Amino acid sequence: MAETTKSAAETITKIGNKNEKVGSVVSNKMAKTIVVEVTRRVQHPMYKRTINKRKKFYAHDENNQAQPGDVVRIVECRPLSKLKRWMLKDIVRKAVQVPTDLSSIGIETGPEKRKTVKKGKKK
Repeated sequence: MAETTKSAAETITKIGNKNEKVGSVVSNKMAKTIVVEVTRRVQHPMYKRTINKRKKFYAHDENNQAQPGDVVRIVECRPLSKLKRWMLKDIVRKAVQVPTDLSSIGIETGPEKRKTVKKGKKK
């Protein structure tokens, strides 16, 4: 008997029709977890004005591949923890990553001393 191991993405595509949402990654500071903010546009019931509604979802990211600012697609799955009921399916668009080390692009940073001017008493 040959056993094959399947990744989470392959299992998701085989299951069937699950609820999918597209949103941007807000945080990835937790282990194997991302926070995805999904924005949808709805019409106000009384004033008929289009407004944006936002909701945050905790999603499982097995390989820690999503970074803040990325646009991702998440899909429903079984409860993985108290808050996680979604799994990362794929990354739709990667965000531009700005380097935090400014010395790599030629900008020197260091302790800068300010000259403080003490004001004397007025007579």
